[in-house]
Amino acid sequence: MILKRLLFLIAILFSLQSTGQENESSLAFWNKLKSHCGKAYAGTLEIPEEDEAFGGKTLVMHVKACSENEIKIPFYVGDDKSRTWILSMNEGIISLKHDHRHEDGTMDEINFYGGTSSNQGKTNIQFFPADTHTQILMPDAATNVWWITIDEKIFTYNLRRLGTDRVFKVVMDLTKTIETPEAPWGWED
Repeated sequence: MILKRLLFLIAILFSLQSTGQENESSLAFWNKLKSHCGKAYAGTLEIPEEDEAFGGKTLVMHVKACSENEIKIPFYVGDDKSRTWILSMNEGIISLKHDHRHEDGTMDEINFYGGTSSNQGKTNIQFFPADTHTQILMPDAATNVWWITIDEKIFTYNLRRLGTDRVFKVVMDLTKTIETPEAPWGWED
C-alpha cells in the first residue's frame, strides 16, 4: 500500500514537472516574439511564388502592441494595411486570430478566424488548427492549420489547408529592422 502511494506521488511529480516544461516552451516562444515589440521587419513570400495577392509586393510585419496576454502584429502587403495577426496567451496555450479591416477601419465580414494551439508547442514553433468559429465562418477553411516559427534570424507565417494543394509561407527577416509603418486600417496612433 505504501509503495502504491509512493509511486502515485512520484507520477504526480513527474506530470507536474512535464506540465511546467511545456508551459516554459510556450512562454519562451511568447517572450521571444514579444522581444520584438515596437519593431518592424520586411519579408518575402516564399510559397506560392506567383501568388496574385502577395507576389512581388513589399511585405512588412510590425510587432505593434504587446501586453501580458496579447500581441498584435499588423501585416502589410504593399499598400494594403487591412491585416493584423492577433496572438493571445491563456494558461500556457497560444491562439492566433486574423483581424481584417476595410480602408475606412470597419471590420471585414470575414474576420477573427484562426485557431488555438492544441498544446504548448515548442520554443520556436506554434501550430494553430482551425477553430469552430473559423469552420462556421469559412467552411472551406475547416482543415486549415496555421503555424508560426521564430528564431534569432527569421519569423515565418505559414498556412496549410489539409487535403488540398494550398500552402502559404511568408518569411520575415529579423536581422534588420525597418522604419515602422503608419498605422494599419482601423487603428489610431
